[in-house]
Amino acid sequence: MSTLSRIITTLFILTVPTISFSQEPLQIQKMSGEINFDGHVNEDVWNNLPLLPMLVNTPNFGSRPSEESEVMITYDDEYLWVGARLLTKDPSTITTNSMKRDEMNMNSDVFGIMLDTYNDNENAYSFTTMPTGARIDAAISGDGSMMGINADWNTFWDVKTSRDDKGWYVEMRIPFTSLRFQPQGNITTMGVIANRYISYLNEMDTYPAIDPRYGQTAHLKPSLASEIKMEISKTKRPVYISPYVIGGYDRKWRLNPDRTKYVKDNDTPLNAGLDIKYSVTSNLTLDLTVNPDFAQVEADNQQVNMTRYSLFFPEKRAFFQEGSNIFDFNLLGFTRLFHSRNIGLRDGQPVTILGGARLYGSVGEWDLGVLNMQTEKTSATPGENFGVVRARRGIINQYSYLGGMVTSRVGTDGHWNFAYGLDGNVRVVGDEYVFFRMSQTFDNKITNNLKLENKKPDDIFAYIGWQRRRQDGFYYMSSLKYTGQHLTPGVGYVQKQGLYGIYANIGYGFMPGEKSNIFLHGPTFIYDIEKRVVDDGMDWHVINPGWQMQTKSGFRATADIRYEQQGAHWDFPIWSIIIPKGDYAYTTFNTTLSNSPAKKLSYQLRSTLGQFYDGQSYQVQITPRWNVSANLQVGAMYSFNALRFPKRPTNDKLDIHMTNINALYMFNTKLSVSAFVQYVNTSKDLVSNVRLRYNPSEGNDLYIVFNDARRMGSSAGVTPVPPSFYNNTVMVKYTHTFTMKL
Repeated sequence: MSTLSRIITTLFILTVPTISFSQEPLQIQKMSGEINFDGHVNEDVWNNLPLLPMLVNTPNFGSRPSEESEVMITYDDEYLWVGARLLTKDPSTITTNSMKRDEMNMNSDVFGIMLDTYNDNENAYSFTTMPTGARIDAAISGDGSMMGINADWNTFWDVKTSRDDKGWYVEMRIPFTSLRFQPQGNITTMGVIANRYISYLNEMDTYPAIDPRYGQTAHLKPSLASEIKMEISKTKRPVYISPYVIGGYDRKWRLNPDRTKYVKDNDTPLNAGLDIKYSVTSNLTLDLTVNPDFAQVEADNQQVNMTRYSLFFPEKRAFFQEGSNIFDFNLLGFTRLFHSRNIGLRDGQPVTILGGARLYGSVGEWDLGVLNMQTEKTSATPGENFGVVRARRGIINQYSYLGGMVTSRVGTDGHWNFAYGLDGNVRVVGDEYVFFRMSQTFDNKITNNLKLENKKPDDIFAYIGWQRRRQDGFYYMSSLKYTGQHLTPGVGYVQKQGLYGIYANIGYGFMPGEKSNIFLHGPTFIYDIEKRVVDDGMDWHVINPGWQMQTKSGFRATADIRYEQQGAHWDFPIWSIIIPKGDYAYTTFNTTLSNSPAKKLSYQLRSTLGQFYDGQSYQVQITPRWNVSANLQVGAMYSFNALRFPKRPTNDKLDIHMTNINALYMFNTKLSVSAFVQYVNTSKDLVSNVRLRYNPSEGNDLYIVFNDARRMGSSAGVTPVPPSFYNNTVMVKYTHTFTMKL
């Protein structure tokens, strides 16, 4: 038996004495009567329902809420209904700072419900609103980890709110067709968490009672939900048919093939396509698409890269959002076996997708995802077929799973790439978890030229770790990791290759209790070391002790000292500064400060002072946001980075200024205008984006988008001479969804 096999076998043996604690599911009453869906919560139906008992999550866990909340759940044959009377002693304390769709910033009073529809303690959907009636939904994976909250996911549901001198009120109407669930006969069991955020007190109340030791997103952790049962008969299976049309004007300046001058290119694109969504069963969905539109309606934020590695940009296109938790296969950090942004984008430019299909949901004990898409062949790019199969199922206990994924990328030019992976997450006992990831890739361009003189596995990834998931007391995560030199998932993303090492994150959280103004504080410690596979040389070594603190009013502060060693085995640029290859060791001092986002003026301040490779670095970044009213938000970001290399003969230095200003005006919850302007002095690029969105109902959208990118400042000495602007685009897009019920 190999060493890896022994390790995996031992870990599974350790899970045998797993302890599981549960409570009796709450039987939800079916609606008896009618509800006038107006946000007033005054019908007899609501009055006859039992209330969910809310308790304080933060700042004083387990105590009686400062304000009374009456939360009720019922259902009929078509909808899950949620009602809430969110009472207050002083109505002037109700904070309303946004009407924005998918406003994830806790800048207002908030009420929400999280539904673990498969009751798998890992994945869920969140439906949230504010006193303005804003619609906020998210898909949750990874048991509510920060990287597992996908706010770009949208679905069909409605919410209405009202308010008076006693408080504010919520009625939510969520179609069962928007919830993927798996009934046992006529009984469906789901996990539920209800939450209310009272912003002027920075207080979170929840049902069930949730210990804050599980972190600031504990109210979004499916593993902490309470079970509910409903007698749901067979639901209707809708077909959503969403045609779109898009057109506009696009002016670009491009470098000619010889890169000697810029050539102007004017275009008036006009396009149309169709998406179809069909609920095959209550827990299985089929998406079909013909000529999908993946034009960006939001510009990617510019980023200043201060590292040796490529930058990661998340997926924002709507087609890939629903069911994305099933297709998630995160290997380590930003490295992942499947990253949908590779489909339809090549070197940052759109590639026409002829069509495709996705099937995702649950079959028996298995979560299943299947995807296949085909891109167009052009004179510049080959046509490519992308395929993904993902399967995952629970094992041992209700908090553990084992899964796998296979991906393919095959081009008309003869290039092919295949990859597979296995992953698992096992709750051993209490808050103790074991997790592992492994994958292997096969690429004919690499395989044909691959030489393995050192006989080391060059195309695999392996990662195994142990974690204690909590925020108070002693917590930790440790792992072993290995990334082969030629790990190349054709439909994925790899930030680092050819490295192996260990990682440890250890801390201790002190929660002083009800009498203290401090909610949490304590030491943190990170140790991370990575060596190169090819020569065992040091690539990355970090020793990072620090301290964190959070007050009950929402103020946060961190301070740490970071000792870092880097072995750069190639020269790399940071704008005009070249960092020569070699071994480096340096120390920095870092701080962050932020206040509650519900304040009228909120901020986040970051600073770094210390060494940087063979020089020094001084960095400061401030991000203020002004919540002017429920209709208007204004934000900004300014970052200054001063690099100095006094020991070099050339005395190199570089000042990087990056600033952006953004504003959002919301006429109501359906119509909004946003504007974004960003400038970076090193590239002298000014990027602007203005977007009008009219969203009268889910699936019906009108966008009018203006994008502009231009060079600012003098072009003296620049060859070829850049144009006055690089890109100027005005686009109009309209999507309308028709619903058929079978």
